[in-house]
Amino acid sequence: MTIAIGRWQFEGPYSHTSNLDNRSGVYAILDGRVDGMYWMIDIGESATVRARIENHDRANCWVRNQQGTLAVAVLYTPRFQQAGRRTIEQEIRSMYPLACGIR
Repeated sequence: MTIAIGRWQFEGPYSHTSNLDNRSGVYAILDGRVDGMYWMIDIGESATVRARIENHDRANCWVRNQQGTLAVAVLYTPRFQQAGRRTIEQEIRSMYPLACGIR
């Protein structure tokens, strides 16, 4: 399953981190609503996506802002270094009003 976020196709959304690989990518934290729609709460990047999400310093913000079920979607980026991942993150961040991780 995939979900379009901006001009990118992310894998997911997944409700459990066990579905994630621990490799580089851009991740979107989503709030799955009863009506089947998803609202983005946060976006970030990491060289180790699964570990980052499982130990994230903004996890409390995600929980405070959820109205449905938390989920994550990932764009794995094996060809990008951190600068490339940050470019994607900033592009998406500029398109959506996010409750967490405002920079």
